Amino acid sequence: MLPQAPLQPLNLRWLIAAGVEVAILRLDLIDPLISGNKWFKLTHHLAAARNAGAEGLISLGGAHSNHLHAMAAAGKRFGFSTVGLLRGHPVQTPTVLDLQAFGMELQWLGYAGYRTRHEPGFWAPWLERYPRLHPVPEGGGGLDGALGCAEIVNQARAQLSDVGWDDYDGWWLACGTGTTLAGLVLAEAGRHKVYGAMAVPAGHGVAENVADIVGTDCPCRYQLLDASRGGFAKTDAQLLAFISACEAQSGVALEPLYTGKALLALQQAVEVGHCPKGSRMIFVHTGGLQGKRASGAMLD
Repeated sequence: MLPQAPLQPLNLRWLIAAGVEVAILRLDLIDPLISGNKWFKLTHHLAAARNAGAEGLISLGGAHSNHLHAMAAAGKRFGFSTVGLLRGHPVQTPTVLDLQAFGMELQWLGYAGYRTRHEPGFWAPWLERYPRLHPVPEGGGGLDGALGCAEIVNQARAQLSDVGWDDYDGWWLACGTGTTLAGLVLAEAGRHKVYGAMAVPAGHGVAENVADIVGTDCPCRYQLLDASRGGFAKTDAQLLAFISACEAQSGVALEPLYTGKALLALQQAVEVGHCPKGSRMIFVHTGGLQGKRASGAMLD
């Protein structure tokens, strides 16, 4: 059973001034290690692994990957093997040290090798080497990852009365691969629109990934917005000052590459009237706070 993430009012001066209500779904609070949307993404992948008779999981990510961190922590806690295929060359980061402490076997692919991850034959040698492991796409993506994230909608709906709501106008969240957004879109089935603040540039395939999962029959069910601040894992003084101010006002910890960028994109949407007075939005805190330990971390 998935742990419950609390739904809480988000009290920020710029929201109050605009007359916009936001409730934040605190996925960052569900577990100290298997945090944020990563637990939800893993549930269906783990079920698929069990059905296939696999003894563990093998997946991809970078040296600051939230996905690999959660997967390795789950493997240690629940007793299954994990292998991480990592971008770049061996480095020691707080995340990498955790992966090793959790018992994950690490394979460094270099940068050229990692770029081949979308090619048709990429997985063949790895599955030959690790025949008892179930492959999981980068970031816990794919349809299985999205179906796991669909439960996020049920968790929020069950708590609407806790924030004094009977309904809401839409969702707002950061996107790295688009898998969590796709899960919300599938669960909503057109009832409420889902807004995804892309924390990575358009060339990283978020739009294509979402379309592959949810189809293209009704693109009006969701909208993707550029929140990358000019590149992958890019931050700037405006973003960092905004995060500091919001943390001080709300007491909610944010990280600069996903949740911070998404919240700043929401403020900008409010300023231009995209979220009119009286709007009620659910903001998903997707976790990733472990990555704050490394300055300039490139998170997955």
